[in-house]
Amino acid sequence: MNHLTEIVAYILSFKPYVLLPLIMLIFSIGFCMPIRKGVSAALTIGIGFIGIFTFFDFFVETIAPVVETLVSRTGLHYNILDVGWTPLAAITWSYKLTPLLLVSILGLNVLMFFLKWTNTINVDIWNYWHFIFVGAIVYEVHQSLVLTLLATLITAALVTKLADWSAPAMERFSKLPGVCCTTLTAVGYYPVAVLGNKLIDKIPFINQIDANPESIKNKLGLLGEPPVIGVILGMFLGLGAGYSFKDILEVSFKIAAVVYILPMMCGILGKGLLPISKNIQTRLSEKYPDMKGKYIGLDSAVIVGIPSVVVTGLLLMPIAFILAFLLPGIGFIPIGDLPNIMGAVAMIVVASRGNIIRAVIISVPLIIGKLFIATAMAERYTELARAADYHLNGYNGVFTSFLDGGNIFRYWIIRCFDGNETAIIAATLLLIGVIYWKVRKRKINKKEIATVKM
Repeated sequence: MNHLTEIVAYILSFKPYVLLPLIMLIFSIGFCMPIRKGVSAALTIGIGFIGIFTFFDFFVETIAPVVETLVSRTGLHYNILDVGWTPLAAITWSYKLTPLLLVSILGLNVLMFFLKWTNTINVDIWNYWHFIFVGAIVYEVHQSLVLTLLATLITAALVTKLADWSAPAMERFSKLPGVCCTTLTAVGYYPVAVLGNKLIDKIPFINQIDANPESIKNKLGLLGEPPVIGVILGMFLGLGAGYSFKDILEVSFKIAAVVYILPMMCGILGKGLLPISKNIQTRLSEKYPDMKGKYIGLDSAVIVGIPSVVVTGLLLMPIAFILAFLLPGIGFIPIGDLPNIMGAVAMIVVASRGNIIRAVIISVPLIIGKLFIATAMAERYTELARAADYHLNGYNGVFTSFLDGGNIFRYWIIRCFDGNETAIIAATLLLIGVIYWKVRKRKINKKEIATVKM
């Protein structure tokens, strides 16, 4: 087990922009793509990811001081620290059961794919930590390997099925054929977003608002340009932080640059993904004629740079901050994780077909849920860190993570394994609803076939 742990740790020590291109290169060779084209595509993917991560880090460096200044101006002092997602991932990858759970997730995906239970090949191995983290929390409470495996694999299976469901919408939105999102923290909210959009369709006036970047650009002219929207949002944030005129302009131009350049990086990434994705689909359809519509599961990073996602995230940042201040019982201020909000709402924007207003409306109740859950789970995260012998430099108190730690989808699964009656009843009702929908859909398809034959 120690040797396996070392091997896994070494492989995962590679940065995502190195690991993913290597995995995609192996896939391209395995599916008989010419070496030259495979290497070129893999390098392009790596370059695209470097661009996305670089400019996202630049965005974090820009926005973090603004948020911290906003916090200091309120004079708020809470007893829980928001440390972001990084410590949670570090705890997971150093956890004693991680090698076993990692291999189990890989095996489950292969099994589901060849049994035709899924259309998704999840190559985003780095983000397997989201599934393993569920198992780690369950194990620390129940000390049961069986329950740990079940929690991990059920989470992975559900996310894979959600990736299947959301894949057509993801394709249309991202313009990346054969690519879907398998990031738990993003795709877990897709069903809520679909339901939210159906409810908004029934609300007069709001259902008529077309608020995607292109329509805003056409209606508002210069004011509708994404970089200009970035400048305006930057000005509001800078004013709220009490910045000087010079500093406000600097923050505004930096945000405008991120809004403008991130889509270009996504375009480079897509340029590398497209030939590999097409090649895999072609080879699969040749060898298995009935295996059509297959997808490669990737990180939500492939769509965080799309203007509607960026603008939605920017609008939600001050909203999340204000809610943390106003809601009773919230034990932290979302400092550490707030800049990553774009990734968390990416699939909500996909379900909303790029409509920023709809995405914001749907996201607000989810943000409220995240704030309460991240507060409620803080003690368990801190205990898990102690069990994994993980320490935060310069801090020994209770900590949490606003977005990852407050993930509603993960919390629901954990509470089911805790024996929480409400969570179990909700899961049962959802299962009955899915079965009913499947049966109804099958009957409708049979009637349509019968009508065509007549």
